[in-house]
Amino acid sequence: MMEIRYNPLTDEWVIISAETQKRPVQPAKNNCPICPGGVEFRDETYDLVAFENRYPSLRKNPPEIKESNKLFKRMKSYGVCEVVVYTSKHDSSFPKMPIFQIEKLVDMWVDRTYELSKNDFVKNIFIFENRGKEVGASLPHPHGQIYAFPFIPKRIEAKLNAMEKWFDENGKCVICEILENETNERLVYENETFVALVPFYARFPFEVHIYPKRHISNLLQFNENEKKDFARILKVVTKKYDKLFEQEFPYMMMFFQAPFNTKDYSDIFHFHVEFNPPKRDKDKLKWMASVETGTWSFINPIVPEQAAKMLREVEVEF
Repeated sequence: MMEIRYNPLTDEWVIISAETQKRPVQPAKNNCPICPGGVEFRDETYDLVAFENRYPSLRKNPPEIKESNKLFKRMKSYGVCEVVVYTSKHDSSFPKMPIFQIEKLVDMWVDRTYELSKNDFVKNIFIFENRGKEVGASLPHPHGQIYAFPFIPKRIEAKLNAMEKWFDENGKCVICEILENETNERLVYENETFVALVPFYARFPFEVHIYPKRHISNLLQFNENEKKDFARILKVVTKKYDKLFEQEFPYMMMFFQAPFNTKDYSDIFHFHVEFNPPKRDKDKLKWMASVETGTWSFINPIVPEQAAKMLREVEVEF
């Protein structure tokens, strides 16, 4: 079963995919499917690579669906699900990878965004990484994923609507304004072209956002300087996470860029990255329980300014 179903209670689309049940979960290192010699790469060696997921939620050529109606509306699972393997080294991670490897990865994200955006049915390109069992990562080998959606997901639609409303009322991009008014108390790290901070409105205890200082709506607009600085700030943030409690820090890393093949949002939408880590302390998790999941009303047990101070004071070298 693979299809997309409409929820009339919330005006959103839900992806139904039995294929994802077949994905391997936390296999042993000697049985890792994305290591050289594994199921995906048999006798090959590689540096970094992107390929279509073997167990996708969306496909370029999805199966046919049953007849739809006004109440039980459905559509084909058009889209693309790709796996991006950061390195052939199984025991590596963002904090451990050399800068030049992350720079190559940034180039790959840009390339995949360009290629996927050529498909007419693609409306949103969502790049993400789930790190750690705590957030459901099925493989420990460093990798991320890309979903090319045939619709604009609900939370991204909410961001678009809020950014458009702010622009209409204030004549300015809201993230550009945030950058102009932010104070050092929430700053985690910055370089020439990017800023990492714990947002004033952080939902997770150690949530970090990365914003380009220049108004950029998607990865395709990065210049060479920004690509290098982006690689560096990703490494710094993830190293700070690992050193904060001296452990491999789990997180959800998500890239938000303006939609493709639809209305032009380039003036109002500012590219950004969100890190949503589930940790609230060294040995305590921040669960997404009923209030957060059911209402989107988050309860953050750590003051954002305090979280920023803790992360800012973690010294890292690279």
